[in-house]
Amino acid sequence: MAATSKKSQKRKSKDGPKLNKASKKPFKASKKESNDATSLQLGDDDVPVFPRGGGSTLSQRERDEIYAEVDAEFEAEERGLKKKKRKMQKKSTEAVDDLGSLFGDSITGKLPRYANKITLKNISPGMRLWGVVAEVNEKDLVISLPGGLRGLARATDALDPVLDAEVEDSEGNLPSVFHVGQLVSCIVLQLDDDKKENGKRKIWLSLRLSLLHKGFTLDAIQEGMVLTAYVKSVEDHGYILHFGLPSFTGFLPKNSQAESRGIEVNPGKLLQGAVRNIDRTRRVVYLSSDPDTVSKCVTKDLKGISIDLLIPGMMVSARVQSILENGIMLSFLTYFTGTADIFHLQNTLPTTNWRNDYNQNKKVNARILFVDPSSRAIGLTLNPHLLHNKAPPSHVKIGDIYDQSKVVRVDRGLGLLLDIPTAPASIPAYVSISDVAEEEVKKLEKKYREGTSVRVRILGFRHLEGLATGILKASAFEGSVFTHSDVIPGMVVRAKVTHVDSFGAIVQFPGGVKALCPLRHMSEFEIVKPGKKFKVGAELVFRVLGVKSKRITVTHKKTLVKSKLEIVSSYADATDGLKTHGWITKIEKHGCFVRFYNGVQGFASRSELGLDPGSEPSSMYHVGQVVKCRVVSSIPASRRINLSFLMKPIRVSEDDLVKLGSIVSGVVDVVTPNAVIVYVNARGYSKGLISTEHLADHHGQAILMKSVIKPGYEFDQLLVLDIEGNNLVLSAKYSLINSAQQLPSDVSHIHLHTVVHGYICNLIETGCFVRYLGRLTGFAPRSKAMDDQRADFLKAFYVGQSVRSNIVDVNNDTGRITLSLKQSCCSSTDASFMQEYFVLEEKIATLQSSDPKGSELKWVEGFTIGSVIEGKIQAAKDVGVVVSFEKRNDIFGFITHYQLDGAIVEEGSTILAVVLDVAKTERLVDLSLKTLFIDRAREQSSSSQTHKKKRKRKSSKDLEVHQTVNAVVEIVKENYLVLSLPEYDYAIGYASLSDYNIQNFLQKQFVNGQSVIANITALPSPSTAGRLLLLLKSICEVNETSSSKRSKKKSAYSIGSLVQAEITEIKPLELRLKFGIGFHGRIHITEVNDDKDNILENPFGNFRVGQTVTARIVAESNKLDNKKSHQWELSIKPTLVTGSSESESKLLNEKFDFSTGQCVTGYVYKVDSEWAWLAVSREVKAQLFILDSACEPSELQEFQKFFHVGMAVTGHVLSINKEKKLLRLVRLPSGHQGSNKKDDIKISDDYTAPHIHEGDIVGGRISKILPGVGGLVVQIGPHMFGRVHLTELRDSWISDPLSGYHEGQFVKCKVLEISHSIKGTIHVDLSLRLSLDGMHSRSSSDIDEDSPGNHFEKIEDLSPNMAVQGYVKNVTSKGCFILLSRKLDAKIRLSNLSDGFVESPDKEFPIGKLVVGRVLSVEPLSKRVEVTLKTLNSSNATKSEMNDLSSLHVGDVVHGRVKRVETYGLFITIDRTTLVGLCHVSEISDDRVENIETKYRAGEKVVVKILKVDEEKRRISLGMKNSYFSSDNDLQMLSEEETDEDIEENGSHDQSLMLDGSLPAVEDSDIESEDGEALVLAQTESRASVPPLEVTLEDIEQPVMDNVVSQNMERIDVADNKDEKNKRQAKKKAKEERELEIRAAEERLLVNDAPKTPDEFERLVRSSPNSSFVWLKYMAFMLSLADVEKARSIAERALRTINIREENEKLNIWVAYFNMENEYGNPPEEAVVKLFQRALQYSDPKKVHLALLAMYERTDQHKLADELLEKMIKKFKHSCKVWLRWVQRILKHQQDGVQSLVQRALLSLPRHKHIKFISQTAILEFKTGVPDRGRSMFEGILREYPKRTDLWSIYLDQEIRLGDVDLIRSLFERATSLSLPPKKMKFLFKKYLEYEKSVGDESRIEYVKQKAMEYVESTLV
Repeated sequence: MAATSKKSQKRKSKDGPKLNKASKKPFKASKKESNDATSLQLGDDDVPVFPRGGGSTLSQRERDEIYAEVDAEFEAEERGLKKKKRKMQKKSTEAVDDLGSLFGDSITGKLPRYANKITLKNISPGMRLWGVVAEVNEKDLVISLPGGLRGLARATDALDPVLDAEVEDSEGNLPSVFHVGQLVSCIVLQLDDDKKENGKRKIWLSLRLSLLHKGFTLDAIQEGMVLTAYVKSVEDHGYILHFGLPSFTGFLPKNSQAESRGIEVNPGKLLQGAVRNIDRTRRVVYLSSDPDTVSKCVTKDLKGISIDLLIPGMMVSARVQSILENGIMLSFLTYFTGTADIFHLQNTLPTTNWRNDYNQNKKVNARILFVDPSSRAIGLTLNPHLLHNKAPPSHVKIGDIYDQSKVVRVDRGLGLLLDIPTAPASIPAYVSISDVAEEEVKKLEKKYREGTSVRVRILGFRHLEGLATGILKASAFEGSVFTHSDVIPGMVVRAKVTHVDSFGAIVQFPGGVKALCPLRHMSEFEIVKPGKKFKVGAELVFRVLGVKSKRITVTHKKTLVKSKLEIVSSYADATDGLKTHGWITKIEKHGCFVRFYNGVQGFASRSELGLDPGSEPSSMYHVGQVVKCRVVSSIPASRRINLSFLMKPIRVSEDDLVKLGSIVSGVVDVVTPNAVIVYVNARGYSKGLISTEHLADHHGQAILMKSVIKPGYEFDQLLVLDIEGNNLVLSAKYSLINSAQQLPSDVSHIHLHTVVHGYICNLIETGCFVRYLGRLTGFAPRSKAMDDQRADFLKAFYVGQSVRSNIVDVNNDTGRITLSLKQSCCSSTDASFMQEYFVLEEKIATLQSSDPKGSELKWVEGFTIGSVIEGKIQAAKDVGVVVSFEKRNDIFGFITHYQLDGAIVEEGSTILAVVLDVAKTERLVDLSLKTLFIDRAREQSSSSQTHKKKRKRKSSKDLEVHQTVNAVVEIVKENYLVLSLPEYDYAIGYASLSDYNIQNFLQKQFVNGQSVIANITALPSPSTAGRLLLLLKSICEVNETSSSKRSKKKSAYSIGSLVQAEITEIKPLELRLKFGIGFHGRIHITEVNDDKDNILENPFGNFRVGQTVTARIVAESNKLDNKKSHQWELSIKPTLVTGSSESESKLLNEKFDFSTGQCVTGYVYKVDSEWAWLAVSREVKAQLFILDSACEPSELQEFQKFFHVGMAVTGHVLSINKEKKLLRLVRLPSGHQGSNKKDDIKISDDYTAPHIHEGDIVGGRISKILPGVGGLVVQIGPHMFGRVHLTELRDSWISDPLSGYHEGQFVKCKVLEISHSIKGTIHVDLSLRLSLDGMHSRSSSDIDEDSPGNHFEKIEDLSPNMAVQGYVKNVTSKGCFILLSRKLDAKIRLSNLSDGFVESPDKEFPIGKLVVGRVLSVEPLSKRVEVTLKTLNSSNATKSEMNDLSSLHVGDVVHGRVKRVETYGLFITIDRTTLVGLCHVSEISDDRVENIETKYRAGEKVVVKILKVDEEKRRISLGMKNSYFSSDNDLQMLSEEETDEDIEENGSHDQSLMLDGSLPAVEDSDIESEDGEALVLAQTESRASVPPLEVTLEDIEQPVMDNVVSQNMERIDVADNKDEKNKRQAKKKAKEERELEIRAAEERLLVNDAPKTPDEFERLVRSSPNSSFVWLKYMAFMLSLADVEKARSIAERALRTINIREENEKLNIWVAYFNMENEYGNPPEEAVVKLFQRALQYSDPKKVHLALLAMYERTDQHKLADELLEKMIKKFKHSCKVWLRWVQRILKHQQDGVQSLVQRALLSLPRHKHIKFISQTAILEFKTGVPDRGRSMFEGILREYPKRTDLWSIYLDQEIRLGDVDLIRSLFERATSLSLPPKKMKFLFKKYLEYEKSVGDESRIEYVKQKAMEYVESTLV
């Protein structure tokens, strides 16, 4: 096959040459003479490849030009053979025909002698040709044309423009539209002529149907005609076709398309089809693409057919008209004449007698081969393969040799036709006379006779004709290179130069294969004019560089051609130490890339190039240079070769070897533009290089340092980063030098989640590379490099930047290290970044001074930070004031406007200012005029002179490292902030604005006076230039993790060996030792003593450096610390050292045997602000939370100081993490009031702090100060918080109890109560009162119980007239509520707030105000307390006057006002009292009153008569009938007096607003506890004024089973504590009674006081916005007025208004909304579904589903209920409640399928829910289903859990309910026969006895007692 074209055909030769690429200009070969033409010339499709073209690196365009050139040469050679034998007359007469002029059917006179043949000379634009696709490339098609010509079709010309939308990226989709071997019709677009040489042309074709079908119309199309079309689109039933014309379209049904042939049909596909039907109305042509039909369709004769309708490939019926010399002439379609040459006859192997097969007028079928519209010449073919519409097969390969080829025909003077014996069928081949023999053959027919066998080699193949071309020359068989397969990389060959151009030279091997010699390989040196170096026709020696895709490249470089070294043509050839020649292809800063043969490439690093320090590789080497190199290492699998240009490896003695990471010193030799060269003080190395970026960690300082550094400057400390031959790569970065011991040099030294210093060595779009020592490099992807992904990554970092990297992942197989550079996990933890800045600033200032000793910097001594100096105002600027100094004219001071502190200064005035900062390099001093700084400086000066000791004592709050302080920004500098510390006498500190990883980030803007939080990282010292260094909290977020290294040395020692080791270093937590020869180890602090009872405070106190100890190896460490590695873990525990040798496995398997409550001891190894980390053993760590360490605030404040590293700490295990081998400890200090027994410390599932009990004294930290009367939220654990009620803050009652408390303050607390909510949250009540037991630290004072400061915890402690104090909790227009204690509230009516008139209660009694009053009344049952603030006399007088029923008598006539109108009567307030009476509707008038609401209104004055006074019930009955007032004397006018309304009557005591919900994590309104019932009842009472919710949320009808289970579990758990049980039952009964009373009160108030107008409802919802009761009654009210839209708007408003924390209240609204839409929606079903989807987004999905299900069931929408249940089962398959709801529904409707449903549920539910589900299902079966099924369920579960007495109890209860006595007794007998603990047996016998007592059978009662006694006796025995 032909070579594949991969270059675009659009390039022009004028583009010019490019290096290392094939030229775009065509090359030329020498033209041979041609003077005689024959019509049998063979143009060979594949001849340019072998032997005419060869593989090369030419572009496709150049290759095709070569093809055309070779065709011309081939024809010229054949014409030249007959030049001498032809006569001039004959040549002249045949010239027209022989030169290839075409004739058409219009010719007259003498018939032509030769058939029409397409050649390069007669082909013209517009000619239509038939061809075969030979190559399909991404951007073009190569098409084989008649006569062996080759044409090119660009991608844009292969498809019609109309298909651009359907075929995306047509260039890249050509392979999906066309395939090799496909027959296509094409039209010639243009011919490219080469002006330099005639006959060389390139044929550009187009396959566009718009050009081929240009003359087509719908009328010209007939049925049976074969047409070609594109698939425009794929439809359901077929394909829309496009013929290139807009006038009509086509359609191809799917049942007759090309998919049957296995061809995928896509839009743009080219298909052929026979016209089956024509819809002329719709202008649609229907085709059939059946292959057999298409191949047999013959075009019918059409009247007046035009030549434009003749398409190549069209089959016609023809008749033989005459026989020509090289073919036949045929007539077809009546009007047309065409010819078929000898290679297109029916027989593919025509013999000499082929003319006998074609008689005149013989009818044959033929296909049109080409059509020339200009000359009307038509070519036809009779080839059988083409007739069947298939391309001829190709069974031969170019270069194959066939020995037994048979001569079929001899063409005199032209050539031979051979029969090549191939399988499955023979192939014809033609040998031109020029390829028959080396010498000229005069009489071909004599030398070769028909039938003889010859040896032939295949030269090429013509695809359209199916004809091969061959050669018989002996040289073709003997040459070393004949085809590209014979070419071997590295072989030396002689070749002839055939063409020279700017891109290189084309050379031809003796066998004919052509190759390319690129321009760079034409000589050792660069050639400007290649034509002078290479002459066309010269034979030179070349060496083959490579062969790829038939493209051969060679070199003429003398060094490579004459090289005697071994060649490298594959990566496997590159063995270590091999020396070979290569040539440089690319030069980088870090090394050179070297190319070898066949594309093999290696890399020589910079250290292996032999460069001088500071020199660049490009200065010594150039691209294309031949170099001799040595293979250092090779990895064939990864295609890597490491090279060296140094033939002998550098050998340095072991002693002189400088290791990576070591510290050296050096003196500056030369300063280059990019680096500093230094002389290194190290053996074996003379020079080192420091790049500019490595002079400092700060980018700006590095550049400044480079500008001032001079030769001779000495670097004291330089880190060896890498070793390049004899030179060192050094760094002066402080960050790397200070962490040199931790820097890794190998992947094995890297450990996950450690933070390591490094520097950025490269930046790419996707991330950055961070390098450590040597070539160890990690990669930080873009996503892990920055916290803010929106920032510009490439601007955020720079090459050479110092960074701190967090190891995220290490792949040991590939050696890849993944890093994170995010500031959140890599921030600095010390002062190194800022410290280096000031130290380096001083060095730069020294270098800038003219005096090398730095004497000029002595001026700094006069400007110490914090000192007061005198200066003179020189000038006032916009940004501040410039100050000059008298003695130092070159030093200037500057005072910002902020530091002027409001002072007004004038130029020339003298001032005293404090030095805040000194910029040594700028010779600038920052000053301040603030009085606080000046006063501080003066105080320090005087104190240091006169009161030095006193001052020292006064500074009790000395600053310490790692301390967190509050600071104020004084000056904002370019790189740092100058801060003052107000809490520490306004000390001056300095904090960096950036960090290692964020130097280029946009820094946060600070302003003068801004408050910031910072950590102290370094105290003033010479190393910090005398400055206090801070680290901003905003920069420092994550502490650095350990970055210790691990060693993996192998040794002869093994675990369990006893060794003598010498102590080399003593550290706080370990001893470093050495033993043996070069072995190191360590003894952990926990490996010294094994006496757990005798804990040593300082285990290493008795050891010293140099001491020898006996130790046992207990483990192999995986840590490495550079030179001082500790490879072994040792132990000197006496039991291990003196005992027998332990086995390795025993020592390796360290037991992790800890239990909760166990007392353990560990040693502190790290302390931060929250945790102390302890080492319990080598592997086991523990953590102690700050609040678990002590309860005294002073101790908690000094947490970090108290727990120093190495301190021994004992604590109790609270929790265990076995995976991480981590314990959590609590200290349980002496102040702990709870039980300290180990049994009390257990892991509990209930809450996260099981060590905290009620009554404990614990340490806490204030987390939040709640507004109003909320109190405090105090943290008492890592994730646990408690609440301190406002009344529990102090013992005494003060006006502002929260004063003195602030967030973050440590406090001492007492746990009052721990309760659990239904939701699982925990509510912890705390107290800070010092009078409580255990709260007083040193002294305690007794509190007078009768004093006003008493705290009343229980309502029983209160009695009327008792003096109380409280804080105002809530204020309304009718009174207020006050807090008496944590659980007691009281109400104060408006009339009792003061003796006088209260105009504005909310202003005079703000929330939180302390009030003093007396108790008026106490209701223990409802927990209601009423208090008055009036004085004693005033209060009693008011009460006696206004509430005395004895002053009223039956028959009295009194005045009053209507208070409320009801349907059953009027409530009337009697004047001058607060008493309210009822005038029943029957007592209003003597006549019947129909509608009293229209006759009376509230506030109306009336006269009534007292009918009845009930003093016991405090009820008054009134009458208004006229008959009662028959006498005028009865009417007595009484004075009117306005009285306050009763708070309860008007229902204004809604407490829902007063419930503080500001802390959802701590408060829970649903908390249920023994002492928390008052809160629940108070909430219930608060809703008493609102009607009950009419729409219930039916979660699930829980049978009595829930209560039964809980009751039975209670009985079992407390069976041994009868008193506690009775107490709980009594409380429960009291609670139920109170609920009944409250319910009655609610109903009574709802009847009496329900709102009647929208305004009243609006006032009510404003007072209680979170109460669903109020909103629902409002909705119901609007629905009663038939205003549905208003009701909807109220529902929407309620959903928006109710607090998001009030889930249940919101859910009530949703449920009511469901019911409303179900009743009034349009349509209801859709409205409910839409509302349901909304509700799912805001409320608990399961609750919403259950609510909707309840509504469906209540409204009998069973179908919808079933559908919803199906969805719920899928969505909540793990919910026991949902499954039970389905079971309940099935049983309720008496449906089948309970058993299958139970099985499904058990498969879905978690196992721990199986018991609950089965037991409840069984109860449902007993109640509504089949009891036998329930029995089976209980029996089954009891078989698995026979000792579950709760299940027995439930089972018995269900049987007792059914009443089958025999069955019940048998069940009791079974239960009491079990072997259970005594407590459980006691419960069962007691239940048995109670049952028998209920039955009343005395004998059975005695039997049960007797059986119980027998059990007791058997147990005692």
